[in-house]
Amino acid sequence: MFIENAPLQARNTFAITANSRFLAEVTTEAELVSLLQTVTAKNLPLLVLGGGSNIVLSQDYEGLVICPKFKGIRCLHESNDSVVIEAAAGENWHDFVQYCLANGWYGLENLSLIPGTVGAAPMQNIGAYGVEIKDCFHGLRAIVRQTGAIREFSLADCQFGYRDSVFKQALKDQYIISYVRFQLSKIPTIKLQYGDIAAELTQQQIVSPTPIDVARAVITIRQRKLPDPAKIGNAGSFFKNPVIPQAQFVALKTAYPHMVAYPQADNVKLAAGWLIEQTGWKGQTLGHAGVYEKQALVLVNRGGAKGHDILHLAHTIQRDVLAKFGVALEIEANII
Repeated sequence: MFIENAPLQARNTFAITANSRFLAEVTTEAELVSLLQTVTAKNLPLLVLGGGSNIVLSQDYEGLVICPKFKGIRCLHESNDSVVIEAAAGENWHDFVQYCLANGWYGLENLSLIPGTVGAAPMQNIGAYGVEIKDCFHGLRAIVRQTGAIREFSLADCQFGYRDSVFKQALKDQYIISYVRFQLSKIPTIKLQYGDIAAELTQQQIVSPTPIDVARAVITIRQRKLPDPAKIGNAGSFFKNPVIPQAQFVALKTAYPHMVAYPQADNVKLAAGWLIEQTGWKGQTLGHAGVYEKQALVLVNRGGAKGHDILHLAHTIQRDVLAKFGVALEIEANII
């Protein structure tokens, strides 16, 4: 059941070389519950690793890595205008989104090509181009690490925030998500508030876009802006877009008229990539780590980078952005 001294380089999209003391793959909830009841699981730190697309391995992991490989997608409820779909934690997120689109179930198209698994998606309320998991979320099932008990979570239970959830806060490291449910619409509702999508559709001469057109546009944009982890190690967007008070934004906008920002109810969300680019880091390298030349929000492994190389670059960027703009960047990736 356990693999000892297991290599993790192929299990994290940064391609950082590190090992775990033990590793186990599980394909069913029953297997996972049985595993959690073993002496090894009860006496060692646990790390749940899905697609490994949002982590930085800063060192070898002196514990047990659990890789949920649950598979399966099923329709739980269907009406004239909507469906409730349940997907297993081990399903590839992008493949799941495309499966939904192929069946005429809409709402997740703006989240196409986000790396990772279905089970990891609610952990940080993944989002892109004006859509977040919480917008279509119906519920999830998770297993208590300490006891193996199964608990259901509603939308309210998950306490979703910007790239945040209860699983990163009050319930951090207490549950392992096994299945996630989404309520999707059969009636297309196009969300184009982020200009990149509208511009891409115009470029493609699509006047009346369908959800599939939106998904294709998102895929094209992401492929153009973001590096393929199979070719260059990265974890996607490394920093959160900072949210600041309106008054602070007004002062910054006066000093930097071309600042990229997205107004919200009482605050303003800034484009972290723009801030990083203004400090001159875009395309630059520090040691074995670097900033992607097409998108400053993405840190990359130039080859042979360790976790400390990535973190040294990240902390240097944070320092420079704070010094220039008075804005603190928060790391989105999980540091292990």
